[in-house]
Amino acid sequence: MPRVDLFVDPVCPFAWITFRWLTEEVSPARDLDLRVRLMSLAVLNEGRPDHTPEHEKGDDSGWRPVRVATASGRERGEAGVRAFVRAFGERFHQERIRPRDAALRAALGDIGAPGLHACADDPTHDGAIRIEHAAGQEPVGDDVGTPVLHVDGVAFFGPVLGAVPRGQEALDAFDGAVLLARNPMFYELKRTRTGGIDLTS
Repeated sequence: MPRVDLFVDPVCPFAWITFRWLTEEVSPARDLDLRVRLMSLAVLNEGRPDHTPEHEKGDDSGWRPVRVATASGRERGEAGVRAFVRAFGERFHQERIRPRDAALRAALGDIGAPGLHACADDPTHDGAIRIEHAAGQEPVGDDVGTPVLHVDGVAFFGPVLGAVPRGQEALDAFDGAVLLARNPMFYELKRTRTGGIDLTS
Protein backbone atom coordinates (compact mmCIF):
# COMPACT_ATOMS: atom_id res chain seq x y z
CA MET A 1 0.00 0.00 0.00
CA PRO A 2 1.69 3.25 -1.05
CA ARG A 3 1.89 6.05 1.49
CA VAL A 4 0.81 9.28 -0.20
CA ASP A 5 1.19 12.70 1.43
CA LEU A 6 -0.44 15.54 -0.46
CA PHE A 7 0.69 19.01 0.64
CA VAL A 8 -1.70 21.80 -0.37
CA ASP A 9 -2.45 25.42 0.26
CA PRO A 10 -6.26 25.72 0.25
CA VAL A 11 -6.18 28.90 -1.86
CA CYS A 12 -4.25 27.33 -4.78
CA PRO A 13 -6.51 26.21 -7.65
CA PHE A 14 -4.02 23.62 -8.87
CA ALA A 15 -3.81 22.14 -5.38
CA TRP A 16 -7.61 21.97 -5.35
CA ILE A 17 -7.64 19.99 -8.60
CA THR A 18 -4.98 17.57 -7.33
CA PHE A 19 -6.85 17.18 -4.04
CA ARG A 20 -10.02 16.25 -5.91
CA TRP A 21 -8.15 13.86 -8.23
CA LEU A 22 -6.73 11.93 -5.28
CA THR A 23 -9.73 12.02 -2.93
CA GLU A 24 -12.55 11.57 -5.47
CA GLU A 25 -11.01 9.33 -8.10
CA VAL A 26 -7.89 7.58 -6.87
CA SER A 27 -8.49 6.87 -3.18
CA PRO A 28 -11.82 5.02 -3.70
CA ALA A 29 -10.24 2.76 -6.35
CA ARG A 30 -6.71 2.18 -5.09
CA ASP A 31 -5.42 0.75 -1.82
CA LEU A 32 -3.36 3.66 -0.51
CA ASP A 33 -2.60 5.49 2.71
CA LEU A 34 -3.50 9.07 1.76
CA ARG A 35 -2.75 11.98 4.09
CA VAL A 36 -3.82 15.53 3.22
CA ARG A 37 -1.31 17.97 4.69
CA LEU A 38 -0.64 21.68 4.51
CA MET A 39 1.87 23.96 2.93
CA SER A 40 1.65 27.72 2.58
CA LEU A 41 2.04 30.08 -0.34
CA ALA A 42 2.45 32.82 2.26
CA VAL A 43 5.62 31.09 3.45
CA LEU A 44 6.74 30.16 -0.05
CA ASN A 45 6.47 33.74 -1.34
CA GLU A 46 8.10 35.49 1.62
CA GLY A 47 10.69 38.00 0.54
CA ARG A 48 9.98 37.73 -3.17
CA PRO A 49 10.27 41.21 -4.67
CA ASP A 50 7.37 40.68 -7.09
CA HIS A 51 4.97 39.57 -4.35
CA THR A 52 2.95 41.81 -2.03
CA PRO A 53 3.61 40.73 1.59
CA GLU A 54 0.66 38.78 2.91
CA HIS A 55 0.36 40.89 6.07
CA GLU A 56 -0.54 43.84 3.82
CA LYS A 57 -3.53 42.06 2.25
CA GLY A 58 -5.94 42.23 5.19
CA ASP A 59 -8.80 39.74 4.95
CA ASP A 60 -7.36 38.41 1.68
CA SER A 61 -4.09 37.37 3.32
CA GLY A 62 -2.97 33.90 2.33
CA TRP A 63 -2.16 33.21 5.98
CA ARG A 64 -5.81 33.16 7.00
CA PRO A 65 -7.16 29.98 5.32
CA VAL A 66 -4.07 27.93 6.14
CA ARG A 67 -4.23 29.02 9.78
CA VAL A 68 -7.84 27.88 9.95
CA ALA A 69 -6.94 24.60 8.25
CA THR A 70 -4.20 24.08 10.83
CA ALA A 71 -6.63 24.75 13.67
CA SER A 72 -9.12 22.32 12.15
CA GLY A 73 -6.36 19.72 12.04
CA ARG A 74 -5.51 20.30 15.69
CA GLU A 75 -9.13 19.68 16.63
CA ARG A 76 -9.93 16.76 14.33
CA GLY A 77 -6.64 15.40 13.01
CA GLU A 78 -6.08 14.74 9.30
CA ALA A 79 -9.83 14.43 8.81
CA GLY A 80 -10.19 18.02 10.00
CA VAL A 81 -7.63 19.26 7.50
CA ARG A 82 -9.29 17.31 4.72
CA ALA A 83 -12.78 18.52 5.63
CA PHE A 84 -11.69 22.15 5.64
CA VAL A 85 -9.76 21.89 2.38
CA ARG A 86 -12.81 20.37 0.69
CA ALA A 87 -15.30 22.85 2.11
CA PHE A 88 -13.12 25.88 1.35
CA GLY A 89 -12.37 24.58 -2.15
CA GLU A 90 -16.03 24.10 -2.92
CA ARG A 91 -16.87 27.62 -1.79
CA PHE A 92 -13.79 29.46 -3.08
CA HIS A 93 -12.82 27.55 -6.23
CA GLN A 94 -16.07 25.92 -7.34
CA GLU A 95 -18.64 28.55 -6.38
CA ARG A 96 -16.17 31.46 -6.77
CA ILE A 97 -17.37 33.12 -3.57
CA ARG A 98 -15.57 36.41 -3.02
CA PRO A 99 -14.15 38.07 -1.02
CA ARG A 100 -11.97 35.31 0.37
CA ASP A 101 -13.22 35.89 3.91
CA ALA A 102 -16.79 35.17 2.81
CA ALA A 103 -15.68 31.83 1.39
CA LEU A 104 -13.80 31.13 4.61
CA ARG A 105 -16.86 31.80 6.75
CA ALA A 106 -19.09 29.72 4.50
CA ALA A 107 -16.66 26.79 4.60
CA LEU A 108 -16.49 26.88 8.37
CA GLY A 109 -20.28 26.85 8.49
CA ASP A 110 -20.26 23.81 6.21
CA ILE A 111 -18.02 21.80 8.54
CA GLY A 112 -19.79 22.99 11.69
CA ALA A 113 -16.83 24.94 13.05
CA PRO A 114 -17.68 28.65 12.81
CA GLY A 115 -15.70 29.34 15.98
CA LEU A 116 -12.46 28.58 14.14
CA HIS A 117 -12.80 31.83 12.19
CA ALA A 118 -10.94 33.63 14.98
CA CYS A 119 -7.90 31.48 14.17
CA ALA A 120 -7.57 33.20 10.79
CA ASP A 121 -5.92 36.17 12.46
CA ASP A 122 -4.03 34.26 15.16
CA PRO A 123 -0.30 34.15 14.31
CA THR A 124 0.38 31.59 17.03
CA HIS A 125 -0.48 28.98 14.38
CA ASP A 126 2.30 30.17 12.10
CA GLY A 127 5.09 28.15 13.70
CA ALA A 128 3.22 24.89 13.10
CA ILE A 129 2.46 25.98 9.54
CA ARG A 130 6.15 26.64 8.86
CA ILE A 131 7.12 23.22 10.22
CA GLU A 132 4.52 21.45 8.09
CA HIS A 133 5.43 23.51 5.03
CA ALA A 134 9.10 22.61 5.47
CA ALA A 135 8.21 18.91 5.72
CA GLY A 136 6.54 19.16 2.33
CA GLN A 137 8.98 21.44 0.55
CA GLU A 138 12.46 20.51 1.75
CA PRO A 139 12.62 17.10 0.03
CA VAL A 140 11.69 18.79 -3.27
CA GLY A 141 13.82 21.93 -3.16
CA ASP A 142 13.14 25.62 -3.50
CA ASP A 143 11.90 25.76 -7.09
CA VAL A 144 8.39 24.55 -6.30
CA GLY A 145 4.87 25.73 -5.70
CA THR A 146 1.80 23.83 -4.55
CA PRO A 147 0.75 21.06 -4.62
CA VAL A 148 3.60 18.82 -3.52
CA LEU A 149 3.12 15.07 -3.59
CA HIS A 150 5.14 12.56 -1.58
CA VAL A 151 4.83 8.92 -2.67
CA ASP A 152 6.48 6.50 -0.26
CA GLY A 153 8.79 9.30 0.85
CA VAL A 154 9.75 10.44 -2.66
CA ALA A 155 8.67 14.04 -3.21
CA PHE A 156 7.53 15.84 -6.36
CA PHE A 157 6.19 19.29 -7.17
CA GLY A 158 2.78 18.65 -8.70
CA PRO A 159 1.16 17.11 -10.50
CA VAL A 160 -0.08 20.39 -11.93
CA LEU A 161 -3.35 19.49 -13.62
CA GLY A 162 -5.64 21.80 -15.56
CA ALA A 163 -8.73 19.72 -14.76
CA VAL A 164 -9.61 16.74 -12.59
CA PRO A 165 -8.86 13.53 -14.50
CA ARG A 166 -11.68 11.01 -14.19
CA GLY A 167 -12.06 7.26 -14.31
CA GLN A 168 -9.25 5.20 -15.78
CA GLU A 169 -7.37 8.34 -16.83
CA ALA A 170 -7.16 9.36 -13.17
CA LEU A 171 -5.90 5.96 -12.12
CA ASP A 172 -3.36 5.81 -14.95
CA ALA A 173 -1.95 9.17 -13.85
CA PHE A 174 -1.59 7.96 -10.28
CA ASP A 175 -0.04 4.64 -11.28
CA GLY A 176 2.48 6.55 -13.40
CA ALA A 177 3.40 8.76 -10.45
CA VAL A 178 3.99 5.68 -8.28
CA LEU A 179 6.21 4.11 -10.94
CA LEU A 180 8.27 7.30 -11.28
CA ALA A 181 8.63 7.53 -7.50
CA ARG A 182 10.13 4.05 -7.48
CA ASN A 183 12.89 5.05 -9.91
CA PRO A 184 15.76 6.44 -7.81
CA MET A 185 17.21 8.30 -10.81
CA PHE A 186 14.01 10.17 -11.74
CA TYR A 187 14.05 13.90 -10.95
CA GLU A 188 11.75 16.00 -13.11
CA LEU A 189 9.10 15.87 -15.82
CA LYS A 190 7.70 19.20 -16.97
CA ARG A 191 6.15 21.12 -19.84
CA THR A 192 4.87 24.67 -20.25
CA ARG A 193 1.16 25.21 -19.56
CA THR A 194 -0.57 26.18 -22.80
CA GLY A 195 -4.21 25.72 -21.82
CA GLY A 196 -6.53 27.10 -19.21
CA ILE A 197 -7.80 25.63 -15.98
CA ASP A 198 -11.18 23.97 -15.45
CA LEU A 199 -12.38 24.20 -11.87
CA THR A 200 -15.98 23.23 -12.61
CA SER A 201 -15.67 19.59 -13.68
